[in-house]
Amino acid sequence: MRKIALMGMEIPTLLPGLMADLLFAEKQPAEVALLEGNPAMQEVLRGYGESVIRRSGLEAKMTVSGELPEVLRGADAVIYADDCMPASRFAMDRQALEGENDDDPGLANQARINGGIGGLMHTLRSGSLVLDTCGELREYCPQALVINLSQPVARTTELFTRQGFRCFGLGPSPLRGSSGLDRLCERMSRKTDSVRAEIAGLPGFAFLLSLEDKKDGEDLLPQLIYRAQHGELGRLSARWLDWWGALPVGDVTAHAELLPEQEDYQPPERPQFGETVEQRKQRILDMNTVAQQGASSRDGALHQASLLSRVSPVRPMRLAMALLEEKDLEMPAVTRVNRGALPQLPASAVIEAPLTLEKGEVRAESIRLPGSLEEIMGEVAETNHLAALTAEGDRSALRECLEIDPALAGLDRLYCLDLVNSLIRLHEDVLPRWREEEE
Repeated sequence: MRKIALMGMEIPTLLPGLMADLLFAEKQPAEVALLEGNPAMQEVLRGYGESVIRRSGLEAKMTVSGELPEVLRGADAVIYADDCMPASRFAMDRQALEGENDDDPGLANQARINGGIGGLMHTLRSGSLVLDTCGELREYCPQALVINLSQPVARTTELFTRQGFRCFGLGPSPLRGSSGLDRLCERMSRKTDSVRAEIAGLPGFAFLLSLEDKKDGEDLLPQLIYRAQHGELGRLSARWLDWWGALPVGDVTAHAELLPEQEDYQPPERPQFGETVEQRKQRILDMNTVAQQGASSRDGALHQASLLSRVSPVRPMRLAMALLEEKDLEMPAVTRVNRGALPQLPASAVIEAPLTLEKGEVRAESIRLPGSLEEIMGEVAETNHLAALTAEGDRSALRECLEIDPALAGLDRLYCLDLVNSLIRLHEDVLPRWREEEE
């Protein structure tokens, strides 16, 4: 029986989808081991998991523990979804970047989640957790496959890979969002499962390269391009199309995070990380009801349906089991090291593109990006790479990252370096590699 370890602050939210994929979609028995330090929450998660396993009829097993060795030891795969106090640390970044006095930075636009100065600081904090986790994986399950859900996903996936682990990432899906594939299909009165789409690029910076009707092969992309050109898909989509001749897909504000300041776009002051308090209360109520009433009971089934209605479209358990069990699989948007899938980018770049597995092995593919995208795609990919190196404590990479980052166009790069060094000192309690370097 395979052992799948689940780690990170987002795992409780993801658990209903993970268990449904494993037990009902894949019909695969496995030992699921979940790391949770809160004893009260341990009971909620364990009771829910065991109830769902009973409903499946499979000989699966659920372990919930606050002891890391118990969770990781012997794991075949680790699904990782952690972050470092994202809301409070983001607020610290924003306060430091916006300022109120004449000599303050006045760079509230750089308070971002995945790009610019804010994205770099997020990388350093998330990266510190990833590097610590890699040390734990080497001790307890050195051969484990890693499915990474941690943001910024391109950069954290590279860190796992650089530490020697086979790692695939699943970021916010381009199938959803302000210009997600589902919304684009709605505009043409079509269902998403009736079309065949090719989406490729970088995590958070992907583009729709082709779109056709599965039944008759009709090319649907010209219709969407026409709509974008006439303002039906929003200003940002029209702008990216005008700049690069390609249609962005997913949440186009994620694209904006990786680019210079846009006059008509401001990053949110208080972005939501994970669940709200009310959402968390509802999830716990739903899980407790499933655990106490049973997933087969009327009330249990209703609450299970409520949980599954909020499931993310990403499918980490499905990907993990296909790789471990050497199955065939097609997934539309998976983050991994390029290795020639997008030949216009370096083989070592971390990309997002369709993934096809044949008996668990990645099928070699070659996807051509529009030539107009090569330069900006290369700049963002290199920025992601340098940000990952910076998270490892590489000071020369920090300076180079700030010098080439397209999100900082028009800003004084030396001033940005001073500002980032100040932010590093502000967060030094969670950046031990930088603190040790200074000492």
